[in-house]
Amino acid sequence: MSKDKTSQPILNTESTTRTPPWGQVSLLEEGERYRINRIVVNPGYHISTQMHYHRSEHWIVVAGTAKVICGGEEILLLPKQSTYVPMNTPHRLENPGVIPLVMIEVQNGEYLGDDDITRFPEEDVKSQTKK
Repeated sequence: MSKDKTSQPILNTESTTRTPPWGQVSLLEEGERYRINRIVVNPGYHISTQMHYHRSEHWIVVAGTAKVICGGEEILLLPKQSTYVPMNTPHRLENPGVIPLVMIEVQNGEYLGDDDITRFPEEDVKSQTKK
């Protein structure tokens, strides 16, 4: 039986790292319906409020403190804690601490393209997450 090479995970042997103003995103592994990233958010910074139609995310804190606003609920996560971000749910990630926030993000879904990111204006954060 032959294996379909497109279904094999792609292990990242080269550095695929982006450095947005708030920190760093490194691709660790990618498959047909998932992507695993290492995310660093610098102290006092945040990732814009956003939503995805075709993927969910699972965030695991490795170091630092994460302030997560997801679907109107706000929680603080410490190392070894995690949260689930469902599809179609506005969410935001902040680092309220004084050391870098390091997380592992697992994205799952039928489509993982960057054009599946809907960003909300900063002034609409509370109105988008409160129901």
